Amino acid sequence: MNKNYFSICFFFFFILFIFSMVNFFFMIYFIMNNMVMFLEWEIISFNSLSIVMSILLDWMSLLFMMFVSLISSVVIFYSKSYMSSELNLNRFIILVLMFVFSMILLIISPNMISILLGWDGLGLVSYCLVIYYQNLKSYNAGMLTALSNRIGDVLILMVISWMMNFGSWNYIFYLEFMKNDFYMMFISMMIILAAMTKSAQIPFSSWLPAAMAAPTPVSALVHSSTLVTAGVYLLIRFNLLLVDSLFLKFLLLLSSLTMLMAGISANYEFDLKKIIALSTLSQLGLMMSILSLGFPLLAFFHLLTHAMFKALLFLCAGVIIHMMNDMQDIRYMGGISLYIPMTCLCMNISNMALCGIPFLSGFYSKDLILEMVSFSNLNFLIFLLYYVSTGLTMFYSVRLMMYLMINDFNLLNIYNLYDEDYLMLKSMIVLLFMSVVSGSMLMWVILYYPYLIYLPFNLKMMVIYFILFGFILGYLVSNMNIHSLNKYLMTYNLSSFLCLMWFMPNLSTYGLSYYFLNYGQKLLKDVDFGWSEVYSGWGMFNILKNYSIFYNIFQMNNFKIYLFSFIMWILIFLIMLILMI
Repeated sequence: MNKNYFSICFFFFFILFIFSMVNFFFMIYFIMNNMVMFLEWEIISFNSLSIVMSILLDWMSLLFMMFVSLISSVVIFYSKSYMSSELNLNRFIILVLMFVFSMILLIISPNMISILLGWDGLGLVSYCLVIYYQNLKSYNAGMLTALSNRIGDVLILMVISWMMNFGSWNYIFYLEFMKNDFYMMFISMMIILAAMTKSAQIPFSSWLPAAMAAPTPVSALVHSSTLVTAGVYLLIRFNLLLVDSLFLKFLLLLSSLTMLMAGISANYEFDLKKIIALSTLSQLGLMMSILSLGFPLLAFFHLLTHAMFKALLFLCAGVIIHMMNDMQDIRYMGGISLYIPMTCLCMNISNMALCGIPFLSGFYSKDLILEMVSFSNLNFLIFLLYYVSTGLTMFYSVRLMMYLMINDFNLLNIYNLYDEDYLMLKSMIVLLFMSVVSGSMLMWVILYYPYLIYLPFNLKMMVIYFILFGFILGYLVSNMNIHSLNKYLMTYNLSSFLCLMWFMPNLSTYGLSYYFLNYGQKLLKDVDFGWSEVYSGWGMFNILKNYSIFYNIFQMNNFKIYLFSFIMWILIFLIMLILMI
Protein backbone atom coordinates (compact mmCIF):
# COMPACT_ATOMS: atom_id res chain seq x y z
CA MET A 1 0.00 0.00 0.00
CA ASN A 2 1.20 3.50 -0.81
CA LYS A 3 2.67 5.18 2.30
CA ASN A 4 1.10 8.48 1.29
CA TYR A 5 -2.40 6.92 1.40
CA PHE A 6 -1.57 5.28 4.70
CA SER A 7 -0.60 8.62 6.25
CA ILE A 8 -3.77 10.31 4.82
CA CYS A 9 -5.95 7.61 6.43
CA PHE A 10 -4.12 7.90 9.74
CA PHE A 11 -4.36 11.71 9.72
CA PHE A 12 -8.14 11.72 9.22
CA PHE A 13 -8.60 8.90 11.73
CA PHE A 14 -6.66 10.92 14.31
CA ILE A 15 -8.59 14.17 13.61
CA LEU A 16 -12.01 12.48 13.85
CA PHE A 17 -11.05 10.57 16.99
CA ILE A 18 -9.86 13.76 18.74
CA PHE A 19 -13.06 15.53 17.58
CA SER A 20 -15.20 12.76 19.11
CA MET A 21 -13.36 13.00 22.45
CA VAL A 22 -13.75 16.80 22.50
CA ASN A 23 -17.47 16.37 21.82
CA PHE A 24 -17.73 13.87 24.66
CA PHE A 25 -16.23 16.24 27.24
CA PHE A 26 -18.33 19.17 25.99
CA MET A 27 -21.43 16.97 26.22
CA ILE A 28 -20.63 16.11 29.87
CA TYR A 29 -20.15 19.82 30.63
CA PHE A 30 -23.41 20.79 28.88
CA ILE A 31 -25.47 18.08 30.56
CA MET A 32 -24.11 18.90 34.03
CA ASN A 33 -24.87 22.62 33.64
CA ASN A 34 -28.11 22.07 31.68
CA MET A 35 -26.78 24.26 28.86
CA VAL A 36 -27.99 24.88 25.32
CA MET A 37 -25.91 27.01 22.97
CA PHE A 38 -27.50 28.68 19.94
CA LEU A 39 -24.92 30.27 17.62
CA GLU A 40 -25.61 32.50 14.64
CA TRP A 41 -22.78 33.15 12.20
CA GLU A 42 -23.39 35.85 9.60
CA ILE A 43 -21.72 34.54 6.45
CA ILE A 44 -22.45 37.53 4.21
CA SER A 45 -24.13 40.90 4.67
CA PHE A 46 -24.90 42.95 1.56
CA ASN A 47 -27.15 46.03 1.94
CA SER A 48 -30.28 44.65 3.62
CA LEU A 49 -29.51 41.01 2.68
CA SER A 50 -27.83 38.87 5.32
CA ILE A 51 -27.16 35.14 5.09
CA VAL A 52 -26.90 33.62 8.55
CA MET A 53 -25.74 30.13 9.49
CA SER A 54 -27.40 28.85 12.69
CA ILE A 55 -25.85 26.16 14.90
CA LEU A 56 -27.58 24.43 17.81
CA LEU A 57 -25.30 22.81 20.39
CA ASP A 58 -26.96 20.89 23.20
CA TRP A 59 -26.14 17.59 24.89
CA MET A 60 -28.07 15.64 22.25
CA SER A 61 -26.28 17.05 19.20
CA LEU A 62 -22.86 16.82 20.92
CA LEU A 63 -23.43 13.20 21.98
CA PHE A 64 -24.62 12.19 18.51
CA MET A 65 -21.66 13.98 16.89
CA MET A 66 -19.34 12.12 19.25
CA PHE A 67 -20.78 8.76 18.14
CA VAL A 68 -20.74 9.65 14.43
CA SER A 69 -17.12 10.88 14.51
CA LEU A 70 -15.95 7.90 16.63
CA ILE A 71 -17.50 5.34 14.26
CA SER A 72 -16.27 7.18 11.16
CA SER A 73 -12.71 7.40 12.57
CA VAL A 74 -12.74 3.64 13.24
CA VAL A 75 -14.16 2.97 9.75
CA ILE A 76 -11.41 5.07 8.10
CA PHE A 77 -8.79 3.21 10.16
CA TYR A 78 -10.36 -0.09 9.04
CA SER A 79 -10.41 1.06 5.39
CA LYS A 80 -6.62 1.40 5.43
CA SER A 81 -6.45 -2.38 5.28
CA TYR A 82 -9.79 -3.28 3.69
CA MET A 83 -9.37 -0.90 0.73
CA SER A 84 -5.58 -1.32 0.48
CA SER A 85 -5.75 -2.68 -3.09
CA GLU A 86 -7.91 0.27 -4.19
CA LEU A 87 -6.07 2.55 -6.62
CA ASN A 88 -8.12 5.66 -5.78
CA LEU A 89 -8.15 5.36 -2.01
CA ASN A 90 -7.93 9.14 -1.54
CA ARG A 91 -11.19 9.52 -3.52
CA PHE A 92 -12.83 6.95 -1.25
CA ILE A 93 -11.62 8.73 1.91
CA ILE A 94 -12.83 12.12 0.59
CA LEU A 95 -16.29 10.66 -0.14
CA VAL A 96 -16.50 9.15 3.37
CA LEU A 97 -15.47 12.50 4.91
CA MET A 98 -18.07 14.39 2.83
CA PHE A 99 -20.64 11.88 4.06
CA VAL A 100 -19.66 12.43 7.71
CA PHE A 101 -19.61 16.23 7.35
CA SER A 102 -23.09 16.18 5.77
CA MET A 103 -24.34 14.22 8.77
CA ILE A 104 -22.68 16.60 11.24
CA LEU A 105 -24.27 19.57 9.42
CA LEU A 106 -27.66 17.88 9.76
CA ILE A 107 -27.09 17.19 13.48
CA ILE A 108 -26.19 20.76 14.48
CA SER A 109 -28.82 22.51 12.31
CA PRO A 110 -31.83 24.21 13.90
CA ASN A 111 -32.62 25.68 10.49
CA MET A 112 -34.54 24.01 7.65
CA ILE A 113 -32.19 25.35 4.93
CA SER A 114 -29.03 23.93 6.52
CA ILE A 115 -30.95 20.70 7.30
CA LEU A 116 -31.71 20.46 3.57
CA LEU A 117 -28.00 20.93 2.77
CA GLY A 118 -27.01 18.11 5.13
CA TRP A 119 -29.96 15.94 4.07
CA ASP A 120 -29.22 16.38 0.36
CA GLY A 121 -25.49 15.95 0.95
CA LEU A 122 -26.17 12.57 2.54
CA GLY A 123 -28.34 11.51 -0.42
CA LEU A 124 -25.88 12.59 -3.13
CA VAL A 125 -22.73 11.23 -1.47
CA SER A 126 -24.52 7.96 -0.65
CA TYR A 127 -25.23 7.61 -4.40
CA CYS A 128 -21.52 8.06 -5.16
CA LEU A 129 -20.60 5.48 -2.53
CA VAL A 130 -23.22 2.90 -3.57
CA ILE A 131 -22.03 3.00 -7.22
CA TYR A 132 -18.37 2.93 -6.09
CA TYR A 133 -17.62 -0.51 -7.60
CA GLN A 134 -19.14 0.53 -10.96
CA ASN A 135 -21.04 -2.50 -12.15
CA LEU A 136 -24.65 -2.91 -13.29
CA LYS A 137 -25.90 -4.04 -9.88
CA SER A 138 -24.26 -1.03 -8.20
CA TYR A 139 -25.79 1.39 -10.71
CA ASN A 140 -29.28 -0.03 -10.20
CA ALA A 141 -28.90 0.04 -6.42
CA GLY A 142 -27.49 3.58 -6.51
CA MET A 143 -30.37 4.85 -8.65
CA LEU A 144 -32.95 3.20 -6.37
CA THR A 145 -31.25 4.72 -3.30
CA ALA A 146 -30.97 8.19 -4.84
CA LEU A 147 -34.55 8.30 -6.15
CA SER A 148 -36.04 6.99 -2.89
CA ASN A 149 -34.14 9.68 -0.98
CA ARG A 150 -35.20 12.36 -3.47
CA ILE A 151 -38.79 11.97 -2.26
CA GLY A 152 -37.61 13.03 1.20
CA ASP A 153 -35.64 15.93 -0.29
CA VAL A 154 -38.71 17.21 -2.14
CA LEU A 155 -40.77 17.01 1.08
CA ILE A 156 -38.12 19.02 2.97
CA LEU A 157 -38.25 21.62 0.16
CA MET A 158 -42.03 21.77 0.55
CA VAL A 159 -41.60 22.29 4.31
CA ILE A 160 -39.24 25.20 3.53
CA SER A 161 -41.83 26.75 1.21
CA TRP A 162 -44.62 26.34 3.81
CA MET A 163 -42.41 27.99 6.43
CA MET A 164 -42.04 31.09 4.26
CA ASN A 165 -45.14 32.36 6.10
CA PHE A 166 -43.37 32.34 9.47
CA GLY A 167 -40.56 34.82 8.86
CA SER A 168 -37.70 32.46 9.69
CA TRP A 169 -36.67 28.90 8.91
CA ASN A 170 -35.39 28.24 12.42
CA TYR A 171 -38.01 25.61 13.19
CA ILE A 172 -37.12 25.33 16.90
CA PHE A 173 -38.78 28.73 17.52
CA TYR A 174 -42.18 27.51 16.27
CA LEU A 175 -42.51 23.97 17.65
CA GLU A 176 -43.95 24.86 21.05
CA PHE A 177 -46.49 27.64 20.49
CA MET A 178 -47.62 26.91 16.91
CA LYS A 179 -48.27 23.17 17.12
CA ASN A 180 -52.05 23.66 16.75
CA ASP A 181 -51.62 25.84 13.69
CA PHE A 182 -53.10 24.54 10.42
CA TYR A 183 -49.83 25.08 8.50
CA MET A 184 -47.87 23.23 11.17
CA MET A 185 -50.12 20.20 10.71
CA PHE A 186 -49.06 19.98 7.06
CA ILE A 187 -45.43 20.54 8.02
CA SER A 188 -45.58 17.70 10.55
CA MET A 189 -47.07 15.36 7.94
CA MET A 190 -44.30 16.19 5.45
CA ILE A 191 -41.57 15.81 8.09
CA ILE A 192 -42.90 12.33 9.00
CA LEU A 193 -42.98 11.28 5.32
CA ALA A 194 -39.46 12.65 4.73
CA ALA A 195 -38.16 10.75 7.77
CA MET A 196 -39.86 7.58 6.50
CA THR A 197 -37.98 7.80 3.18
CA LYS A 198 -34.59 8.33 4.83
CA SER A 199 -35.11 5.68 7.48
CA ALA A 200 -36.56 3.20 4.93
CA GLN A 201 -39.93 2.49 6.51
CA ILE A 202 -42.68 0.74 4.53
CA PRO A 203 -43.29 1.52 1.62
CA PHE A 204 -39.77 2.93 1.03
CA SER A 205 -37.88 -0.09 2.41
CA SER A 206 -36.49 -1.60 -0.77
CA TRP A 207 -33.49 0.74 -1.11
CA LEU A 208 -31.87 -0.26 2.18
CA PRO A 209 -30.84 -3.86 1.29
CA ALA A 210 -30.01 -2.68 -2.27
CA ALA A 211 -27.52 -0.14 -0.82
CA MET A 212 -25.37 -3.14 0.20
CA ALA A 213 -23.66 -2.76 -3.18
CA ALA A 214 -21.43 -0.16 -1.46
CA PRO A 215 -18.03 -1.17 0.02
CA THR A 216 -18.37 -2.79 3.47
CA PRO A 217 -16.74 0.07 5.49
CA VAL A 218 -19.31 2.42 3.92
CA SER A 219 -22.12 0.00 4.84
CA ALA A 220 -20.86 0.04 8.44
CA LEU A 221 -21.05 3.84 8.46
CA VAL A 222 -24.38 4.14 6.60
CA HIS A 223 -26.22 1.53 8.64
CA SER A 224 -24.98 2.52 12.06
CA SER A 225 -24.94 6.26 12.55
CA THR A 226 -25.36 8.32 9.40
CA LEU A 227 -27.80 7.97 6.50
CA VAL A 228 -30.56 5.76 7.95
CA THR A 229 -30.56 7.46 11.36
CA ALA A 230 -31.07 10.94 9.85
CA GLY A 231 -34.85 10.42 9.64
CA VAL A 232 -35.10 9.22 13.25
CA TYR A 233 -32.99 12.15 14.46
CA LEU A 234 -35.16 14.64 12.54
CA LEU A 235 -38.31 13.23 14.18
CA ILE A 236 -36.65 13.40 17.62
CA ARG A 237 -35.94 17.10 17.01
CA PHE A 238 -39.50 17.73 15.75
CA ASN A 239 -41.04 15.66 18.54
CA LEU A 240 -42.76 18.61 20.30
CA LEU A 241 -44.68 19.31 17.11
CA LEU A 242 -45.66 15.70 16.50
CA VAL A 243 -47.04 14.75 19.93
CA ASP A 244 -50.72 13.65 19.72
CA SER A 245 -50.60 13.96 15.93
CA LEU A 246 -52.80 11.64 13.89
CA PHE A 247 -49.91 10.89 11.53
CA LEU A 248 -47.92 9.37 14.39
CA LYS A 249 -50.55 6.63 14.70
CA PHE A 250 -49.98 5.71 11.03
CA LEU A 251 -46.23 5.84 11.63
CA LEU A 252 -46.61 3.47 14.60
CA LEU A 253 -48.42 0.90 12.47
CA LEU A 254 -46.08 1.20 9.47
CA SER A 255 -42.90 1.07 11.56
CA SER A 256 -44.16 -1.97 13.52
CA LEU A 257 -44.91 -3.71 10.22
CA THR A 258 -41.43 -2.75 8.97
CA MET A 259 -39.96 -4.45 12.04
CA LEU A 260 -41.90 -7.63 11.33
CA MET A 261 -41.23 -7.61 7.57
CA ALA A 262 -37.47 -7.11 8.00
CA GLY A 263 -37.27 -9.82 10.68
CA ILE A 264 -39.07 -12.37 8.48
CA SER A 265 -37.11 -11.49 5.32
CA ALA A 266 -33.76 -11.83 7.16
CA ASN A 267 -34.62 -15.47 7.93
CA TYR A 268 -34.99 -16.25 4.22
CA GLU A 269 -31.88 -14.38 3.09
CA PHE A 270 -28.50 -16.01 2.31
CA ASP A 271 -26.43 -12.91 1.54
CA LEU A 272 -24.39 -12.05 4.66
CA LYS A 273 -24.53 -8.26 4.19
CA LYS A 274 -28.23 -8.27 3.32
CA ILE A 275 -29.07 -10.18 6.53
CA ILE A 276 -27.31 -7.45 8.55
CA ALA A 277 -29.01 -4.74 6.43
CA LEU A 278 -32.43 -6.25 7.14
CA SER A 279 -31.58 -6.35 10.86
CA THR A 280 -30.84 -2.60 10.60
CA LEU A 281 -34.25 -2.13 8.99
CA SER A 282 -35.85 -4.02 11.88
CA GLN A 283 -34.08 -1.83 14.47
CA LEU A 284 -35.07 1.34 12.59
CA GLY A 285 -38.67 0.16 12.79
CA LEU A 286 -38.19 -0.24 16.54
CA MET A 287 -36.80 3.30 16.90
CA MET A 288 -39.54 4.85 14.78
CA SER A 289 -42.33 2.99 16.58
CA ILE A 290 -41.13 3.90 20.10
CA LEU A 291 -40.76 7.49 18.86
CA SER A 292 -44.36 7.48 17.64
CA LEU A 293 -45.47 6.25 21.08
CA GLY A 294 -44.07 9.47 22.55
CA PHE A 295 -40.66 8.35 23.91
CA PRO A 296 -38.08 10.33 21.89
CA LEU A 297 -35.38 9.90 24.56
CA LEU A 298 -35.65 6.11 24.38
CA ALA A 299 -35.50 6.22 20.57
CA PHE A 300 -32.31 8.33 20.81
CA PHE A 301 -30.88 5.95 23.42
CA HIS A 302 -31.47 2.92 21.19
CA LEU A 303 -30.16 4.81 18.15
CA LEU A 304 -26.80 5.34 19.89
CA THR A 305 -26.41 1.84 21.37
CA HIS A 306 -27.46 0.28 18.05
CA ALA A 307 -24.87 2.37 16.16
CA MET A 308 -22.00 0.71 18.02
CA PHE A 309 -22.86 -2.96 17.68
CA LYS A 310 -24.18 -2.58 14.13
CA ALA A 311 -20.93 -0.93 12.96
CA LEU A 312 -19.01 -3.78 14.63
CA LEU A 313 -21.24 -6.37 12.95
CA PHE A 314 -20.54 -4.90 9.51
CA LEU A 315 -16.79 -4.68 10.13
CA CYS A 316 -16.75 -8.37 11.14
CA ALA A 317 -18.77 -9.24 8.03
CA GLY A 318 -16.23 -7.28 5.96
CA VAL A 319 -13.33 -9.32 7.38
CA ILE A 320 -15.18 -12.59 6.64
CA ILE A 321 -16.07 -11.50 3.06
CA HIS A 322 -12.46 -10.34 2.52
CA MET A 323 -11.07 -13.69 3.63
CA MET A 324 -13.64 -15.73 1.71
CA ASN A 325 -12.33 -14.19 -1.52
CA ASP A 326 -15.23 -11.71 -1.82
CA MET A 327 -18.01 -14.25 -1.37
CA GLN A 328 -21.10 -13.28 0.63
CA ASP A 329 -23.27 -16.41 0.49
CA ILE A 330 -23.50 -17.92 3.98
CA ARG A 331 -24.23 -21.39 2.55
CA TYR A 332 -20.59 -21.60 1.43
CA MET A 333 -19.27 -20.69 4.87
CA GLY A 334 -19.19 -22.66 8.11
CA GLY A 335 -16.75 -23.61 10.85
CA ILE A 336 -14.84 -20.33 10.48
CA SER A 337 -14.54 -19.87 14.27
CA LEU A 338 -11.61 -22.34 14.14
CA TYR A 339 -9.65 -20.11 11.76
CA ILE A 340 -10.58 -16.51 12.67
CA PRO A 341 -11.46 -16.71 16.40
CA MET A 342 -11.06 -12.98 17.21
CA THR A 343 -13.36 -11.89 14.39
CA CYS A 344 -15.92 -14.51 15.41
CA LEU A 345 -15.71 -13.34 19.04
CA CYS A 346 -16.46 -9.75 17.96
CA MET A 347 -19.28 -10.94 15.71
CA ASN A 348 -20.90 -13.07 18.42
CA ILE A 349 -20.78 -10.27 21.01
CA SER A 350 -22.29 -7.75 18.55
CA ASN A 351 -24.96 -10.30 17.61
CA MET A 352 -25.79 -10.86 21.29
CA ALA A 353 -25.98 -7.09 21.84
CA LEU A 354 -28.38 -6.90 18.88
CA CYS A 355 -30.59 -9.60 20.41
CA GLY A 356 -30.70 -7.79 23.77
CA ILE A 357 -28.73 -10.33 25.84
CA PRO A 358 -28.51 -8.91 29.40
CA PHE A 359 -25.78 -6.41 30.29
CA LEU A 360 -24.57 -5.79 26.74
CA SER A 361 -25.31 -2.39 25.20
CA GLY A 362 -28.43 -3.44 23.25
CA PHE A 363 -30.06 -4.82 26.39
CA TYR A 364 -30.24 -1.47 28.20
CA SER A 365 -32.15 0.28 25.43
CA LYS A 366 -34.14 -2.63 23.96
CA ASP A 367 -35.36 -4.02 27.28
CA LEU A 368 -36.40 -0.56 28.44
CA ILE A 369 -38.30 0.03 25.18
CA LEU A 370 -40.15 -3.30 25.42
CA GLU A 371 -41.04 -2.70 29.07
CA MET A 372 -42.40 0.76 28.23
CA VAL A 373 -44.46 -0.85 25.44
CA SER A 374 -45.83 -3.37 27.96
CA PHE A 375 -46.55 -0.50 30.33
CA SER A 376 -48.30 1.66 27.70
CA ASN A 377 -51.98 1.53 26.85
CA LEU A 378 -51.63 -0.21 23.48
CA ASN A 379 -53.75 -2.61 21.50
CA PHE A 380 -52.78 -6.27 21.21
CA LEU A 381 -51.59 -6.06 17.57
CA ILE A 382 -48.78 -3.58 18.28
CA PHE A 383 -47.85 -5.45 21.46
CA LEU A 384 -47.61 -8.71 19.48
CA LEU A 385 -45.63 -7.10 16.63
CA TYR A 386 -43.02 -5.79 19.11
CA TYR A 387 -42.45 -9.12 20.83
CA VAL A 388 -42.59 -11.28 17.68
CA SER A 389 -40.01 -8.97 16.06
CA THR A 390 -37.77 -9.39 19.12
CA GLY A 391 -38.05 -13.18 18.78
CA LEU A 392 -37.27 -12.93 15.03
CA THR A 393 -34.11 -10.93 15.82
CA MET A 394 -32.85 -13.85 17.90
CA PHE A 395 -34.05 -16.25 15.18
CA TYR A 396 -31.95 -14.79 12.35
CA SER A 397 -28.96 -14.09 14.62
CA VAL A 398 -28.77 -17.75 15.71
CA ARG A 399 -29.30 -18.90 12.12
CA LEU A 400 -26.43 -16.65 10.99
CA MET A 401 -24.18 -17.93 13.79
CA MET A 402 -24.99 -21.57 12.92
CA TYR A 403 -24.29 -21.08 9.21
CA LEU A 404 -21.06 -19.15 9.78
CA MET A 405 -19.43 -20.75 12.80
CA ILE A 406 -20.95 -24.07 13.83
CA ASN A 407 -21.91 -25.92 10.63
CA ASP A 408 -19.27 -27.73 8.56
CA PHE A 409 -16.86 -25.78 6.37
CA ASN A 410 -18.35 -25.61 2.85
CA LEU A 411 -15.81 -23.62 0.82
CA LEU A 412 -13.25 -25.00 -1.66
CA ASN A 413 -10.56 -27.41 -0.52
CA ILE A 414 -7.84 -24.82 -0.95
CA TYR A 415 -8.45 -21.79 1.26
CA ASN A 416 -6.46 -19.26 3.19
CA LEU A 417 -8.24 -18.00 6.31
CA TYR A 418 -6.16 -15.96 8.70
CA ASP A 419 -6.88 -13.68 11.64
CA GLU A 420 -3.77 -11.53 11.60
CA ASP A 421 -4.90 -8.32 9.95
CA TYR A 422 -4.12 -6.17 12.96
CA LEU A 423 -5.44 -2.91 11.47
CA MET A 424 -8.89 -4.45 11.10
CA LEU A 425 -8.69 -6.14 14.51
CA LYS A 426 -7.69 -2.93 16.32
CA SER A 427 -10.63 -1.02 14.85
CA MET A 428 -13.01 -3.87 15.75
CA ILE A 429 -11.73 -4.03 19.34
CA VAL A 430 -12.55 -0.30 19.85
CA LEU A 431 -16.14 -0.98 18.77
CA LEU A 432 -16.22 -4.23 20.80
CA PHE A 433 -15.41 -2.26 23.96
CA MET A 434 -18.09 0.30 23.12
CA SER A 435 -20.65 -2.44 22.31
CA VAL A 436 -20.19 -3.79 25.83
CA VAL A 437 -20.06 -0.55 27.87
CA SER A 438 -21.97 2.07 25.83
CA GLY A 439 -25.41 0.91 27.05
CA SER A 440 -24.70 1.34 30.75
CA MET A 441 -22.65 4.51 30.13
CA LEU A 442 -25.46 6.15 28.14
CA MET A 443 -28.03 5.09 30.73
CA TRP A 444 -26.11 7.02 33.38
CA VAL A 445 -25.66 10.04 31.08
CA ILE A 446 -29.02 10.35 29.27
CA LEU A 447 -31.62 9.27 31.83
CA TYR A 448 -31.70 11.78 34.65
CA TYR A 449 -33.53 9.44 37.01
CA PRO A 450 -33.61 5.62 36.98
CA TYR A 451 -36.59 4.09 35.21
CA LEU A 452 -38.24 1.56 37.51
CA ILE A 453 -41.09 -0.22 35.76
CA TYR A 454 -43.40 -2.44 37.78
CA LEU A 455 -44.95 -5.24 35.72
CA PRO A 456 -46.40 -8.70 36.48
CA PHE A 457 -43.76 -11.47 36.48
CA ASN A 458 -44.80 -13.06 33.15
CA LEU A 459 -44.94 -9.68 31.41
CA LYS A 460 -41.53 -8.78 32.85
CA MET A 461 -40.11 -12.08 31.59
CA MET A 462 -41.86 -11.87 28.19
CA VAL A 463 -38.67 -10.62 26.49
CA ILE A 464 -36.70 -13.63 27.81
CA TYR A 465 -39.46 -16.01 26.69
CA PHE A 466 -39.44 -14.68 23.14
CA ILE A 467 -35.62 -14.64 23.00
CA LEU A 468 -35.50 -18.31 24.06
CA PHE A 469 -38.26 -19.18 21.58
CA GLY A 470 -36.33 -17.41 18.78
CA PHE A 471 -33.11 -19.20 19.80
CA ILE A 472 -34.76 -22.66 19.59
CA LEU A 473 -36.41 -21.87 16.22
CA GLY A 474 -33.15 -20.49 14.80
CA TYR A 475 -31.25 -23.60 15.90
CA LEU A 476 -33.85 -25.95 14.41
CA VAL A 477 -34.24 -24.12 11.09
CA SER A 478 -30.48 -23.78 10.49
CA ASN A 479 -30.09 -27.55 10.91
CA MET A 480 -32.73 -28.31 8.27
CA ASN A 481 -33.12 -27.01 4.75
CA ILE A 482 -35.67 -24.19 4.91
CA HIS A 483 -36.74 -24.68 1.27
CA SER A 484 -37.54 -28.37 1.77
CA LEU A 485 -39.51 -27.30 4.86
CA ASN A 486 -41.51 -24.86 2.70
CA LYS A 487 -42.27 -27.57 0.13
CA TYR A 488 -43.35 -29.87 2.93
CA LEU A 489 -45.72 -27.23 4.28
CA MET A 490 -46.75 -26.30 0.69
CA THR A 491 -46.00 -22.64 1.33
CA TYR A 492 -43.58 -22.02 -1.56
CA ASN A 493 -45.51 -18.97 -2.80
CA LEU A 494 -45.73 -17.67 0.74
CA SER A 495 -41.98 -18.10 1.19
CA SER A 496 -41.22 -16.15 -1.99
CA PHE A 497 -43.56 -13.39 -0.71
CA LEU A 498 -41.73 -13.32 2.65
CA CYS A 499 -38.26 -13.67 1.14
CA LEU A 500 -38.73 -10.74 -1.27
CA MET A 501 -39.67 -8.26 1.51
CA TRP A 502 -43.40 -8.58 0.75
CA PHE A 503 -42.65 -7.86 -2.95
CA MET A 504 -41.60 -4.33 -2.04
CA PRO A 505 -38.54 -4.15 -4.36
CA ASN A 506 -40.76 -5.31 -7.25
CA LEU A 507 -43.38 -2.67 -6.46
CA SER A 508 -40.91 0.18 -6.05
CA THR A 509 -38.73 -0.64 -9.10
CA TYR A 510 -40.22 -2.96 -11.73
CA GLY A 511 -43.85 -2.16 -10.84
CA LEU A 512 -43.33 1.59 -11.15
CA SER A 513 -40.83 1.71 -13.99
CA TYR A 514 -42.39 -0.93 -16.31
CA TYR A 515 -45.48 1.09 -17.33
CA PHE A 516 -43.60 4.36 -17.74
CA LEU A 517 -40.82 2.76 -19.81
CA ASN A 518 -43.37 0.85 -21.92
CA TYR A 519 -45.31 4.05 -22.62
CA GLY A 520 -42.04 5.80 -23.45
CA GLN A 521 -41.14 3.06 -25.92
CA LYS A 522 -44.53 3.41 -27.65
CA LEU A 523 -44.06 7.20 -27.89
CA LEU A 524 -40.59 6.69 -29.34
CA LYS A 525 -41.88 4.22 -31.92
CA ASP A 526 -45.07 6.04 -32.96
CA VAL A 527 -44.09 9.71 -32.58
CA ASP A 528 -40.31 10.07 -32.69
CA PHE A 529 -39.82 7.39 -35.38
CA GLY A 530 -43.31 7.76 -36.92
CA TRP A 531 -45.03 10.17 -39.37
CA SER A 532 -44.22 13.24 -37.33
CA GLU A 533 -40.54 12.48 -37.81
CA VAL A 534 -40.90 12.12 -41.61
CA TYR A 535 -42.65 15.50 -41.90
CA SER A 536 -40.46 17.33 -39.40
CA GLY A 537 -36.85 16.87 -38.34
CA TRP A 538 -35.81 13.68 -40.09
CA GLY A 539 -37.69 14.50 -43.36
CA MET A 540 -36.19 17.98 -43.65
CA PHE A 541 -32.76 16.62 -42.84
CA ASN A 542 -33.14 13.96 -45.58
CA ILE A 543 -34.20 16.49 -48.25
CA LEU A 544 -31.38 18.89 -47.37
CA LYS A 545 -28.88 16.04 -47.29
CA ASN A 546 -29.92 14.80 -50.76
CA TYR A 547 -29.72 18.32 -52.22
CA SER A 548 -26.31 18.90 -50.68
CA ILE A 549 -25.03 15.60 -52.15
CA PHE A 550 -26.37 16.64 -55.56
CA TYR A 551 -24.72 20.08 -55.38
CA ASN A 552 -21.51 18.56 -54.09
CA ILE A 553 -21.27 16.24 -57.12
CA PHE A 554 -22.25 19.13 -59.42
CA GLN A 555 -19.53 21.40 -58.07
CA MET A 556 -16.74 18.85 -58.29
CA ASN A 557 -13.95 19.88 -60.71
CA ASN A 558 -15.29 17.68 -63.52
CA PHE A 559 -14.76 19.22 -66.99
CA LYS A 560 -17.69 17.37 -68.64
CA ILE A 561 -20.19 18.57 -66.01
CA TYR A 562 -18.77 22.08 -66.30
CA LEU A 563 -19.17 22.08 -70.13
CA PHE A 564 -22.64 20.50 -69.87
CA SER A 565 -23.82 23.16 -67.40
CA PHE A 566 -22.27 25.89 -69.61
CA ILE A 567 -24.18 24.61 -72.69
CA MET A 568 -27.39 24.34 -70.62
CA TRP A 569 -27.05 27.97 -69.50
CA ILE A 570 -26.41 29.08 -73.14
CA LEU A 571 -29.52 27.19 -74.29
CA ILE A 572 -31.68 28.70 -71.50
CA PHE A 573 -30.31 32.16 -72.40
CA LEU A 574 -31.13 31.68 -76.13
CA ILE A 575 -34.67 30.41 -75.36
CA MET A 576 -35.31 33.42 -73.11
CA LEU A 577 -33.99 35.75 -75.86
CA ILE A 578 -36.24 34.20 -78.54
CA LEU A 579 -39.28 34.42 -76.24
CA MET A 580 -38.57 38.05 -75.53
CA ILE A 581 -38.31 38.92 -79.29
